[in-house]
Amino acid sequence: MSVDMDMNVLIVDDYKTMLRIIGNLLRQIGFRNIDEATDGTMALNSMKNKRYGLVISDWNMEPMTGLDLLKQVRAKGDDNANVPFIMVTAESKTENVVAAKKAGVNNYIVKPFNADTLKQKITSVLGEF
Repeated sequence: MSVDMDMNVLIVDDYKTMLRIIGNLLRQIGFRNIDEATDGTMALNSMKNKRYGLVISDWNMEPMTGLDLLKQVRAKGDDNANVPFIMVTAESKTENVVAAKKAGVNNYIVKPFNADTLKQKITSVLGEF
């Protein structure tokens, strides 16, 4: 099974610089349809209106954390409830990884990272591309 590079990808981060960096890395890898949200509420609204093949969310956001976003997405039971979800964080605390896994995260990236790392994480979630 190959990855559809035209799938919709949603990046969620409250720092516009990180949105730009992750968006650029995704484009380098070959993804074309990338949406951005600056907080969890905006992300949930986007997910009401569009089906996503992948969500990449920062952990540390206000007022809704990436973990809270993940929990809400998984609890909804709609088309996006099972969307592959990658969490981005500056901290690799074991308890954070455990909490994210319990909430249903598919993978985890610790900042800083490059296009190769991002591609490896996406491949582990979606398969080869």
